[in-house]
Amino acid sequence: MTTMSNLGLMLCLCVGVLGGRYSREMNEQKESVDGKNSVEFRIAKLNQVWEKAIRMQMSPVRQAELHSDLKIQEKDELQWKKLKAEGLDEDGEREAKLRRNFNVILAKYGMDGKKDTRTMENNNLKDHDVREGDIFDDPRLDKLWNKAKSSGKFSEDELQSLRREFQHHKDKIHEYNILMDTVTRTEEIHKNVISPLEGDVKEHVVHQKHTELKQKMRELNHGFERLRKISHEGFSDDSEFREPRVIELWEMARRANLSEDELDSLKEELRHFETKVEKHQHYQEQLELSHQKLKHVETLGDKEHIMRNKEKYNSLAEKTREMGYKMKKHMQDLTNKISRDGLPHNEL
Repeated sequence: MTTMSNLGLMLCLCVGVLGGRYSREMNEQKESVDGKNSVEFRIAKLNQVWEKAIRMQMSPVRQAELHSDLKIQEKDELQWKKLKAEGLDEDGEREAKLRRNFNVILAKYGMDGKKDTRTMENNNLKDHDVREGDIFDDPRLDKLWNKAKSSGKFSEDELQSLRREFQHHKDKIHEYNILMDTVTRTEEIHKNVISPLEGDVKEHVVHQKHTELKQKMRELNHGFERLRKISHEGFSDDSEFREPRVIELWEMARRANLSEDELDSLKEELRHFETKVEKHQHYQEQLELSHQKLKHVETLGDKEHIMRNKEKYNSLAEKTREMGYKMKKHMQDLTNKISRDGLPHNEL
């Protein structure tokens, strides 16, 4: 009888522990005994993604980029939890956007469990043979790039800047295709909905995503027209900025309904932001070089030398991740300021 009582007590304790464990926010991280965080992120699913990325052995720069994207996602999700607790997301729009942003991160880094066939395929960009010199997986971009490169209108520095713009446009096309894939899957789910009420909610989500797709397509068209103009005419002497992301924000601001004073103020802020972007790129380059050096030193087998290089590499990786987060957070703030919607919005 005593044995049965003890067994019952143990079962109650186990259920109590598990109940408390799951009734508290299971998605929140635990703290170690010394009070420091034992894991990288405060949200469990983000830690799972990060741990998977480490196992996948991504390149150091790509890993740092993922880390800063996950930090932005973490900030937005924690902010949303506070809003939800205050009853400020009744229609679930912010929650739907957060879920979409998370899915975009998974797809962007090849972690959504799907073989990525979206690379550069949309209705306009299919069925082309890859030729030598084609580096952007897009016949229109490659044709434009090869023409600009052989035109003699650009110095080496200008060609480097132009190539960054082409690469940025390629990344934006990829992002568009990821979003289109997400919309397609949402529509397939929508077709299988039974409840009329649930159907209305999902209809709203699908409509919202189509609106976002149209906006991104407009941005792509503006971006391609800019590349076409520069490729034919060269850079103008009054070019305000050099970095593609900053140029994109400035072009967006010029199309927005902003006063001259607001544009002047924003231009100054964008100059500071451009410095931040350039500094981040410098750290990315240094991180890549540090990684190559570490790999070389590891082949030599000198433990003390390996340890010194590993410490330098880890410090550089942490600094690059931190700068990447601050840069993307700044870009998010600038995008919200220009669009005036004030909603959390990841720029991946």
